[in-house]
Amino acid sequence: MTIHVLVLCTHNSARSVLAEAMLNHWAARLGRDVRAHSAGSAPAGRVNPFALEALTGAGIDTTGLHSKSWDAFAQPGAPPLSIVITVCDSAAAETCPVFVGPGDARPVRVHWGYPDPSNAEGGDAGRRRAFELTRQALGYRMLQLLALPLERMDRDALGESLAAIARS
Repeated sequence: MTIHVLVLCTHNSARSVLAEAMLNHWAARLGRDVRAHSAGSAPAGRVNPFALEALTGAGIDTTGLHSKSWDAFAQPGAPPLSIVITVCDSAAAETCPVFVGPGDARPVRVHWGYPDPSNAEGGDAGRRRAFELTRQALGYRMLQLLALPLERMDRDALGESLAAIARS
């Protein structure tokens, strides 16, 4: 059974998209049945070009990445979410729609906050560096997530493990 992970950020244009792409990349490379999605409460309608550049530069497929609303994941027919990760503080503070997980259970939620690389100083060169560092940091956490025995973990153990990753 596929484990579905939703990554949230307010505008779904940078951090959440980087996380979605990194998790899908590593899951495919490691042969894990995990599928990442991303969304936002106020989607920008486009993916930040620096995010696409950081992913492409690392050899990550960007096909199909787009900015979308989190409402799509609270509708009938949406993937059953096992995990919801917020990657920006404003999205973490918002009241999310009710997401449904496998067997109508609620997904485990965790906050893995990162500064917005779009706000980095130093012009385009500074933003490129910030996006690359954010991509690397998210990729590392996604590898930690994929190292967990997700298929065998109960909700409490999963929540504790995801919180431990947040502290790492």
